Amino acid sequence: MKLAETEAHMQKAVEAAQRSFNTIRTGRANASLLDRITVEYYGAESSIRTIANISTPDASTITIQPFDRNTLTLIEKAISQSDVGLVPNNDGSVIRLNIPPLTEERRKEFVKMAAKLAEEGKVSVRNIRRDAIDTARKEAKNSEISEDESKDLQDKVQKLTDKYVAKIDELLAAKEKEILTV
Repeated sequence: MKLAETEAHMQKAVEAAQRSFNTIRTGRANASLLDRITVEYYGAESSIRTIANISTPDASTITIQPFDRNTLTLIEKAISQSDVGLVPNNDGSVIRLNIPPLTEERRKEFVKMAAKLAEEGKVSVRNIRRDAIDTARKEAKNSEISEDESKDLQDKVQKLTDKYVAKIDELLAAKEKEILTV
């Protein structure tokens, strides 16, 4: 088992948690709100980003300009059916999404959602730790490494786990601050 490999997997888990946080709405317009939304385009599920140009002209508006005008209604329908909670305005060539200011209650809901996503990230880091420790124990059992090396590896994996769980906590704290900032 390689420690660098385990660390790389944990880093990817933290990056995935960061991407999840980006999909949570704050008081400002952010194109990453649309990352989870897919549109059926010529029989294949495509992200809005791949079939349209997304921009944020100001802090409360997202504009979506599809490369193919025929996809306007498909994009509009996908946004309406998603859990983003935004109403698309289609003017025939561009879809505009107005980001309303968040209520205190809605902000608290988003903080809970962020906490849930953070917990999912921590669980995946812990699963990586479990797999790495299991591998170290098997290697020691099969006499590939000594018991001392196995214990040392397990300690190092635990320290890595603590480091990456702390990173997820930092990301969560930053996201909570961003959500609660009026």
